[in-house]
Amino acid sequence: MLTAFVWGLIQGLSEFLPISSSGHLVIIPAFLNEFGFDVEPPSLAVTAVLHLGTLLAVLIYFREDIGRLVRFRTDPEGRKVGLMVAIGTIPALVGLPLAGEINRFQTTVVNVGWALMATGLVLFVGQSLANGRRQIADLKIPDAVLIGIGQALALIPGISRSGATISVGNGRRFEPTEAARFSFLLGIPAIAGGGILEMLMISDTAEFGPGLLVGVAAAAVSGYFAIAILLKALARVGLIPFACYCLLVGLATVLVF
Repeated sequence: MLTAFVWGLIQGLSEFLPISSSGHLVIIPAFLNEFGFDVEPPSLAVTAVLHLGTLLAVLIYFREDIGRLVRFRTDPEGRKVGLMVAIGTIPALVGLPLAGEINRFQTTVVNVGWALMATGLVLFVGQSLANGRRQIADLKIPDAVLIGIGQALALIPGISRSGATISVGNGRRFEPTEAARFSFLLGIPAIAGGGILEMLMISDTAEFGPGLLVGVAAAAVSGYFAIAILLKALARVGLIPFACYCLLVGLATVLVF
């Protein structure tokens, strides 16, 4: 139960903060094992279920936006944003056939370290472009496609989905919190789809004990607060603290492994 709680906490925080959840699920067990702790990465069963927690977090936090998407027939802005989310999801779908190569990539911890460092550089560039004033209602097809490509790159463990999409949004001159808002809405199909794919890969012998419910709750609560923290950080200090974190952790990973 404690293990599920810890993985839920890590999943929730790193899913929405621009530091890569998939990368942390690789490097944290690697560092713990390096220091003498026998820790295995979470199984596909655990990861799939924890996705339910992070999905719940974003659905609750952005419930008003999602309500507008649901009312797309009578809400023009909701209809437009829903269309942009659909278009932005296409690049990630195109990248799904590369899942096998991506899984092989993460078997080498150093690769994840380099990817985390790349995330840090992306965040620095993204922050340098964070001077736009466009709103989510100003979304156009090229915006959705480019931000969607940023999301697709995050299929690589160590590349932050939220970091890449917000940085691209900044580059498209969106106000940073608006770029984040679209990033999280765009992440709903990605998080749900990732969970479903992992569920399909789980064997019939996978065990779903009550401990996983604790993990889901931890992922949901920590994910909710991670969204709030990021939105406040974007308004006050930007992406720089997260960029420094990714560079330092990525460098430590490369040097240690």
